[in-house]
Amino acid sequence: MKFLPGDGQPAVAVIGFGYVGSCIGATLASRGIRVLGIDSDPALVGEIAAGRCRFNEPGLADALQEARAAGTLTVASEFDGVADTDVILIAVGTPVDAERRIMTGYLEAACARLAPHLRPGQLVILKSTVPPGTTQGLVRELLEQGGLTQGQDFGLAFCPERLAEGNALGQFATIPIVVGGCDEESTAAAAAFWSGSLGSPVIEFGSAATAELVKLTDNWWIDANVALANELAKLCGALDIDVLDVIAGANSLPKGSSHVNVLLPSVGVGGSCLTKDPWILWAVARQHGVDLRMAQTAREVNDTMPGYTHDLICAGLRELGKDPAAARVAVLGLAFKNNTNDLRNTPVRPVVAALRASCREVAIFDPLVAPECAAAEFGLEPASSAATAVRGADCVAVLAGHDQLRALDLAELAGQVSMPCLIVDGRAYYPAQTIKEMRGLGFTYRGIGR
Repeated sequence: MKFLPGDGQPAVAVIGFGYVGSCIGATLASRGIRVLGIDSDPALVGEIAAGRCRFNEPGLADALQEARAAGTLTVASEFDGVADTDVILIAVGTPVDAERRIMTGYLEAACARLAPHLRPGQLVILKSTVPPGTTQGLVRELLEQGGLTQGQDFGLAFCPERLAEGNALGQFATIPIVVGGCDEESTAAAAAFWSGSLGSPVIEFGSAATAELVKLTDNWWIDANVALANELAKLCGALDIDVLDVIAGANSLPKGSSHVNVLLPSVGVGGSCLTKDPWILWAVARQHGVDLRMAQTAREVNDTMPGYTHDLICAGLRELGKDPAAARVAVLGLAFKNNTNDLRNTPVRPVVAALRASCREVAIFDPLVAPECAAAEFGLEPASSAATAVRGADCVAVLAGHDQLRALDLAELAGQVSMPCLIVDGRAYYPAQTIKEMRGLGFTYRGIGR
């Protein structure tokens, strides 16, 4: 293989050792592959070197610590060790700005720093989400400024990240890895690397642009599907029908090679992918004279959900005869996704901001989020415990369905809040039996479409 060592396992450098890079690096290192993790954040590098992990991904902290102890993982802020590796993975962030344009500054800086350290025979794989044509264009041009020629001296391919947060480490060997190279040799080398190092199924494409578009399409589909679920939930709420019953029934219909698959509604969409990738695709389409109305509409629908949730809380309080302006609301669960501590673009933040403007007092608590992180994100000191947060509350809004919050002691909760009390379910999806128990204890239950 032209861009891989002929024998033995390749050594790997991972540029950008945030959440994605850490998951990839830890997984490769756990399989005995020598990994160099590089990140421009010295605090992050120091934490990992000291055996700490800031990401709440099941198994990740242990995997990083074990790899460090075994000597298969080293971390650094400099690129000096890159020349001693065979495969270089780039996993830096590519956010969008206020005008929905992709910001490639981190990617450009990483490529500029990498270029002087490239040597002949290395394979570079981009994993950062980018518009179609970026790998073949911007990335190749920046890397060639180091004096080497892509396709002749080094390989270059795009392989999108497709893991689900909360189950990332368990998915590496099962989710197909999409590979698109800038030439046939690069495609073959990237496919061989992934299948050889992880045993993962690989889907090969003849261009990097195709693989880049696959990533954007995946997240466009998810965002549009959630938008459908959210609009369905609004309708079900107006009709007093449980949206989860409707979705379960609809999803039983065989269609094509699978079934109808409507996802679940919620307080809103957050994270770093679904909130930006459809806009990246939308912007690319506009540049080529195509108007992706569905992408824009889905984003706008999902962005209405925090406001809808706020209004649901206020309407529920009024139904109980309580003026929102005199009410105390406890918000439990701040992360954008269940069972994580990830606050990136969390839809809970605008809900809390709106509640603070319309209610007497708002308390926040998340058992998985560090207090200093919650305070920085929400501009509000979090309660020290769920019990402290709910004390005297007129409404308890569960806006992230962490296991700890799904297992609340309802009888104990009834003795802590101000009855009658409203429970608003933004993402916990409490089952019918639990809702019945809530009502039996005197709570009023409201969910998104329930």
